[in-house]
Amino acid sequence: MPGGHAPDGDRGVADAVELKPALEAVLMVVDEPAAEAHLAKVLGRTRREVADALRELADEYDAQRRGFELRRVAGGWRYYTRPAYARAVEGFVLDGRQARLTQAALETLAVIAYRQPVSRSRVSAVRGVNCDGVMRTLLQRGLVEEAGTEPGTGAILYRTTNYFLERMGLRGLDELPELAPFLPEADAVEAESREGVPSFDPDAPDSEDADDKTEL
Repeated sequence: MPGGHAPDGDRGVADAVELKPALEAVLMVVDEPAAEAHLAKVLGRTRREVADALRELADEYDAQRRGFELRRVAGGWRYYTRPAYARAVEGFVLDGRQARLTQAALETLAVIAYRQPVSRSRVSAVRGVNCDGVMRTLLQRGLVEEAGTEPGTGAILYRTTNYFLERMGLRGLDELPELAPFLPEADAVEAESREGVPSFDPDAPDSEDADDKTEL
C-alpha cells in the first residue's frame, strides 16, 4: 500500500462509508474478536487507520459511560458488556439457569492452560482424579481442543482455544497469571501419566462410575 492508501479495488468501500460507523456495524455482527488486518481489508483502509479508529471508539465509549465497551482480546476487537452491568445481562440471559463451570472443570481447565499441550492422563495425574467427564464438558463448550498426539504413546493432546482467551479477556497465553510454579512439574507425574488405555471418546455418554459422578 504505497503512501498508506488502500488498494484500488477496495477504494469503493473506503470512499462509500465513514470508518467509525462502518467498524461499529461490522463489530455488531462478529461472533469472535475481529483482527485489525481483517477489518482493514474488508473496509479498504490501512491497518493504522483501523487501529486508530478502534482505539478512538473505545475511548469514546468509556468517556460516555456506555453500557458496553470495545475491547482488544485474543488478537482482535469485539464488543463486551461493561462489567458494571454484567449482573443485569446475566439475569436476562440465564433467567435463573446456572451456566457457570464447576470447580472440577475450572481446575481441569487451569491444568490444561498451564501444561498444554497435555494428555488426559497427565491432567488426571495432576488433579488426582479421573477427568473424563470434565474433559467432555470443556470440549463441548469450546474451551479446549485436540492438539495432535503424544510421541511414543499416541495419546491425544489437548490445548486451550481462542474462545478460552476471549472468555478470559486475554490477548495471549503469555498474559496468564504466574500460577504455573504451583503445579507439579511434568516429570513429577510422568510415571502416573503414561497412557495405559486408549484416549476417551469425547462424544461418548458420561459413565456412571463414581469418579464421573463426582466430577460432574
